[in-house]
Amino acid sequence: MTKTKIILAALVWLVVLGIGVSVWKLVIDPVRTKAKTETAKQEAAASVAATSGTSRYSQEISLGLDSFSGYAILRTPEFQNQLTNRGIKLKLVDDGADYTGRAAALEKGTLQFAAFPADALIKTFSKLDYPPATIIAIIDETRGADAMLAYKKRFQNVDQLNSPDVRFVLVGDSPSETLARVVMQDFGLDQVSSKSIDPVATPEKVIERYRKADPSTNEVYVVWEPFVSQMLVNEGLHVLTDSSKFTGYIVDTLVVNRDFLLKHEPVVEAVLESYFTSLFAFREPTKLSQLMIDDAKRTKLQLEPGQVAKMIEGIQWKNTQENFAHFGLRQGAIVHIENILERVSKVLKSTGAMDREPAEGKWNRLYFDRPMKQIMSRNFYPGVQSESIREELQLKELSQEQWSSLVTVGTLSVPELVFSRGSSTLSDRSRTILDELSVKLQAWPQYYLMIRGNASSLGDVESNKQLASKRAQGALEYLQSAGIPKERMRTIPGQITGETRVTFGVGEIPY
Repeated sequence: MTKTKIILAALVWLVVLGIGVSVWKLVIDPVRTKAKTETAKQEAAASVAATSGTSRYSQEISLGLDSFSGYAILRTPEFQNQLTNRGIKLKLVDDGADYTGRAAALEKGTLQFAAFPADALIKTFSKLDYPPATIIAIIDETRGADAMLAYKKRFQNVDQLNSPDVRFVLVGDSPSETLARVVMQDFGLDQVSSKSIDPVATPEKVIERYRKADPSTNEVYVVWEPFVSQMLVNEGLHVLTDSSKFTGYIVDTLVVNRDFLLKHEPVVEAVLESYFTSLFAFREPTKLSQLMIDDAKRTKLQLEPGQVAKMIEGIQWKNTQENFAHFGLRQGAIVHIENILERVSKVLKSTGAMDREPAEGKWNRLYFDRPMKQIMSRNFYPGVQSESIREELQLKELSQEQWSSLVTVGTLSVPELVFSRGSSTLSDRSRTILDELSVKLQAWPQYYLMIRGNASSLGDVESNKQLASKRAQGALEYLQSAGIPKERMRTIPGQITGETRVTFGVGEIPY
């Protein structure tokens, strides 16, 4: 019995000892080891901190963008160096034009800055209750880089596109889509809709679709340089219209996360100064050309010398003074950022690209002008030479022969003017319509306007023609009083069409 008790006691102590060893190995020793390791790390960290130099960076920022050539300045060593000199470390994040992802990264705060096309910004932010970023500068405006091409035998002008069978082949959510939607709206293509837009992933896919088509196709190709020049090698194609003909629609903006802006406004101002200084460094055509070539290599884009020149011609990089004007801080023939956002939103909504406007249509909620005001108040200049605000190229006065040889582009969408029966006097409603037309004409400054008075077939034919011509002349004179130069307008003699409305066609000098 005593032996048994001794054995049981021994077993109990063995169990207790085993538990003790296990607790030591599994709990106590790891805790002690971790504590020792942590102490060692803290001592090492303190040692490193005590023997480290002062970092040249006081701030690190991430900037989202894609390979668009208009963003080339943001990719230059010059921009990196300017930021470094101001104690800012930059990380560029190329998301391949994923605008939804770019907006999400801004919302999370993983991106502090981003380049954003105005149309993509409005469309993306219209899906969000709270716009996560605000515009602080305009990077560039596309003036010719995007074009709408079609076979000459199939479509001679924009008016002929008004068919439900037409398909606009383009890269979705790109400036080319904005060009298509602007044309749909301003030329009243009521037979086409968002269903007429056939989006593809890349400009190379647009080229692929074109190569598979024949000259009788209903496809219209909307793409940008250098792909426009590549397609125009085919003499059977022609440009119906391009982004050089309008202004204030296709712009790229620089935006900043709102929370970051509130906490680090001096950093935001430093980024603006760094960018404008870098842009100024490439103001000379030879330097800009070399930049385009170098940037194309960096982004894996193949460019011929002629294509480089065409691309530079089609992109207007906005300098410091032009940005001051866009934000209402300088005078100049330039569209205010608020009006740009309103114009683009109207196009997107009227053509079915979005259901609601972001910021409830209060466009000042989508931009912030104080950083621009601050750098202006410090008399900031990016270089020793002064910058200027580019003026819109004015159309020259044409001879009668030149007017007769104009190539018709299309007919602008204008509500019917209202006249008293048998009268050419403009009604209040007509004057309102012409005021709206004058704004549209200012947005399309590179087209001549042909005002045609159409006459009724009932009654005295000659009297009807004269009345139609007087109505057209009355519309011209009113538009002139609204600021449209007389040199770019001409009335067309009244014609018997069976209707009495005045129509407004636009044309250009043949190439």
